Amino acid sequence: MPLPFALNHINLWLLRGPQGWTIVDSGLASEPTRAAWETLLPQHQPLDKLVVTHYHPDHFGQAGWFVREHGLPMYMTEAEYLTAHACYESTSGYGAEGLAALYKAHGLDSERLAALMVRPTGYRNVITPPPTSFRRIVDGERLALGNHEWRVIVGLGHAPEHAALYCERLRLLISGDMLLPKISTNVSVWSTEPDGDPVGQFLTSLRSFTQLPDDTLVLPSHGLPFRGIRARVEALEAHHADRLAELLAACEVPRTATEIVPVLFTRELDVHQLFFAMGEAIAHLNYLHHRGKVTRVLGEDGAYRFCARRP
Repeated sequence: MPLPFALNHINLWLLRGPQGWTIVDSGLASEPTRAAWETLLPQHQPLDKLVVTHYHPDHFGQAGWFVREHGLPMYMTEAEYLTAHACYESTSGYGAEGLAALYKAHGLDSERLAALMVRPTGYRNVITPPPTSFRRIVDGERLALGNHEWRVIVGLGHAPEHAALYCERLRLLISGDMLLPKISTNVSVWSTEPDGDPVGQFLTSLRSFTQLPDDTLVLPSHGLPFRGIRARVEALEAHHADRLAELLAACEVPRTATEIVPVLFTRELDVHQLFFAMGEAIAHLNYLHHRGKVTRVLGEDGAYRFCARRP
């Protein structure tokens, strides 16, 4: 289904079963997505349940509509459910003001900060009002979805408690955003955990997927299905190692995260892309900082700078 971003689509999944159809992820709250669902749903009745891999709006956006209009129970991890509500209400540090303060502390100028504050793609604008109850799922739990049993695999780094789904009988993995075929998923620091280490969490989580059979068919949220989990995980590990090495070299002189963004992203970025690029830059610098590779100093201008440690 379409997305109005550079990453222009999301793959959603329907699982047929004896009680009806299970929906995995719901799409962005947009007119094209709703129109697509209204075309599909008459041929996919009755509906049984909704599973949401994580709280990001392209996955969670239509969840409230499915729960209210179709009476579906929503299955989701607790951290993702609560984060969705915090983002929707801009509470607990999840508002634009918190992000602006974080990015200012990492060197972003006032003009671009102002543009981020008025982004039209703010969370509340791209999801339907979220459900006020859910069915909690946890890592390792086995769920009857469609005609088969699926095991929940929780991954960290991209989202607080992302749930992928693995069916041993079918050798199928609905990977959500944890394993994508061509790109690395966004791994960012957010204002609620400014010293967090999502890159480290993401890399650790990736290793759990290598325990699955290598001929497993991976159904990602973006891009085409693929096989070869181990090779893909190794490629993602190499990608992040290369990025970290480039950042470490760039920090031979003290740098803010804002100054590091062009090292990670050589193309021109629009406001939406800058929002994610800043989070990724801080995340990779935090990774180096937590492992003693760089020092972090708060300057007189109120911005943090990172500098490579000398041997």
